[in-house]
Amino acid sequence: MSDIPSTARVVIIGGGAVGASCLYHLAKAGWTDCVLLEKNELTSGSTWHAAGNVPTFSASWSIMNMQRYSVDLYRGLAEAVDYPMNYHVTGSIRLAHSRERMQEFERVKGMGRYQGMDIEICSNDDLKARYPFLETHDLAGGLYDPHDGDIDPAQLTQALAKGARDLGGRIIRFCAVTGVRRDSAEWVIETEKGEIRCEYVVNAAGYRAQEVGAMFGRTVPMATMSHQYILFEEVEELRAWSEAEGRKLPLLRDVDSSYYLRQEKMGFNLGPYERNCRAHWVTPDDPMPEDFSFQLWQDDLERIEWYLEDALARVPLMAKAGLSRVINGPIPYTPDGNPLIGPMPGVPNAFEACVFTFGICQAGGAGKVLAEWVTEGGTEWDMWSCDPRRWGPWADHDHCVAKAKEVYGHEYAMHFPRHAWPAGRDKRLSPIHDELKALGAQFGAYGGWERANWFAKPDDDTSEEATQTWERKGPWEPRISEECAAVRDAVGVLDLPGFARFRLEGVGVGEWLRGQITGALPRPGRIGLVYIADERGRVVTEFSVIRDDDDELTLITAAAAQEHDRELLLSRMPPHAGFRLNDITETSTALIVAGPKSRGLIGALAQADLTQPWLTHQISYMAGRPVRLVRVSFTGELGWEIHAKPHDLPVIWEALMEEGTRHGLKPFGMYALDSLRIEKGYRAWKGDLSTDYTMFEAGLDRFVKLDKAQDFPGKAALMAEKQRGPAKRFVALTLEDSPFDAPYMSTLWSNGEVVGETTSGAWGYRVGASIALGAVRSDLAAPGTELEVEIFGTRVGARVAPGQALWDPQNARLRA
Repeated sequence: MSDIPSTARVVIIGGGAVGASCLYHLAKAGWTDCVLLEKNELTSGSTWHAAGNVPTFSASWSIMNMQRYSVDLYRGLAEAVDYPMNYHVTGSIRLAHSRERMQEFERVKGMGRYQGMDIEICSNDDLKARYPFLETHDLAGGLYDPHDGDIDPAQLTQALAKGARDLGGRIIRFCAVTGVRRDSAEWVIETEKGEIRCEYVVNAAGYRAQEVGAMFGRTVPMATMSHQYILFEEVEELRAWSEAEGRKLPLLRDVDSSYYLRQEKMGFNLGPYERNCRAHWVTPDDPMPEDFSFQLWQDDLERIEWYLEDALARVPLMAKAGLSRVINGPIPYTPDGNPLIGPMPGVPNAFEACVFTFGICQAGGAGKVLAEWVTEGGTEWDMWSCDPRRWGPWADHDHCVAKAKEVYGHEYAMHFPRHAWPAGRDKRLSPIHDELKALGAQFGAYGGWERANWFAKPDDDTSEEATQTWERKGPWEPRISEECAAVRDAVGVLDLPGFARFRLEGVGVGEWLRGQITGALPRPGRIGLVYIADERGRVVTEFSVIRDDDDELTLITAAAAQEHDRELLLSRMPPHAGFRLNDITETSTALIVAGPKSRGLIGALAQADLTQPWLTHQISYMAGRPVRLVRVSFTGELGWEIHAKPHDLPVIWEALMEEGTRHGLKPFGMYALDSLRIEKGYRAWKGDLSTDYTMFEAGLDRFVKLDKAQDFPGKAALMAEKQRGPAKRFVALTLEDSPFDAPYMSTLWSNGEVVGETTSGAWGYRVGASIALGAVRSDLAAPGTELEVEIFGTRVGARVAPGQALWDPQNARLRA
């Protein structure tokens, strides 16, 4: 008789540390009717051979949150579920070979402090005191994380599994999933032991996630990398020191050389992330085996020889240790190295919790996040960094492999704000990409679309090395200044491919949309911003709405939001709606033309009424080609968006460039646009606008209509917040002189107390000041309030601006 249940509320596919954590956290949330299916034994995938390091360090706010939660969970897990575990909290040291690396450490220290962790910056003497076998002569310093350590991955998984079982969850081992099908509103999970009907399903299949995803018609963006680590025999001097000190050495990471080194019993464990790395199972002659449970690849020591030699020079004591064993196992990677946690794109009631590069340190937090997605429809922390919808079909096999190898080979790399990673590029190109390139465009990828970041002159240094700095200054700075000046004084043009566009048409669509957004729809013939909140009143997304008629409109959103926002809209549409939604992203493109001379330039080429006011739109012709002229400008200057068919854009561009010579036209890029929009206090999605903030905290009060007839998601929460007052308020800040602009999540201070954070920052070339946008405790949001912004360990004076717009606060230039 089969031991498989016929029904469950949730079925989790995959029995590694992440799958077990998902089951445990669902059970903790009261969802006890859940089943985990594992094709072999628990831990048989990547979990069994994982090194088991448990860091909190991350330059990502959300990833740090997730890893910090894991550390807190693991500390008390053995007692909580009555299952013994080997968990060694040794602390860890990260070494810095440069000033830039120390600046990264200072930034992470500030983020960690905000999350309640006491991360320390170390001098070389501090490093030597904590790790006496370390050579420090060529170092700039380091960072010490007291919360770091290592855990036994198998014991962790079994502890989570026991905790889940004790709460009512079920685990069925040696039960491979062979297929899935949709039956009415339920999933039917087909296995070797029978079928299970369920409401929700979770793909937690690790490096086999793509295989499972294919059952749902989903291509999971991933590749599988070979990761080797070396175990060394015991060293008598290490034993003597460890016994005398009563502790293990801190886990050591030489991030600039790219390896970790851990005390393993009385020996060592060395794990490099080598540049000459290898991906497996990515070509027809290297297929994934039917079963790779508890298996490894053969050693490939030549690949990591340099890293071994470097580690021996860094910790000479290792030379006394004989090599014991080499572990060479599969580790899955997404194109950006972050896992997939959240709704499965295009698939109802299906979720992903898979492709974890650091599955052991993230498993605890991942289970929490996944359980929140399933049981509450949203997460405590904004988790866009891990959302599966951040990738679209453009992230094909070649892209995934190229990016996985790049990320693996630069696992510990610093992510400088102006550095564009080169692998896997040119997936989505503008029709005028080559024309922009000929003008010196330096490109960045936005939702896969190549956009010009800035325009270099022939003698500018555009090498990768020139972009590897945290400072504002670089080869781009004089060019950004020139581009902003052209928009301010004459006219600039920005090619902006990739706006995500959704056409909504049909009976009742206007009324339906009013019930989704927090505010009002623009009138026909107008354009306006609208926002969708979640039930907590937090910002989910922003749309520009171009209204043609009562039941005909176009929603425009960020390129990166295409999959996210399409899913959001489709999930909220009634099942038998009298209207339809079409994704028209690929059938239209746009130029931004902005500046005081933009009316003259467009007027010379377009058959249009350019006296129509701000926030209107019209159908016209430019250079004989049909366009939609939208009187709106993210730059804060008089301007229009020119929406056209992709095949018409080269003709329009050529005409603009030719006529533009008489108007002072200059192409500008995304870096200039970022400066211009911050001067106006305009928000960026998933930076300034995220589910970390309510509509009121984000300063979007004017887009909330609590007195409108329609209910909308979050209305009750926002009414309650309105009555008690928001805890935070969105502000614009001007900063004292600093070579750095404020990065995302820089801490705000007042009288020695942390009182908020920045959400974006840039130099404002029109106002001549460094500007930051952010959220601060409500009682400190008054104009003129003096604060400090912590930037790379230094507190820089800041003042709350009179309003959210530092440039043209009355919008006189926009309305000109």
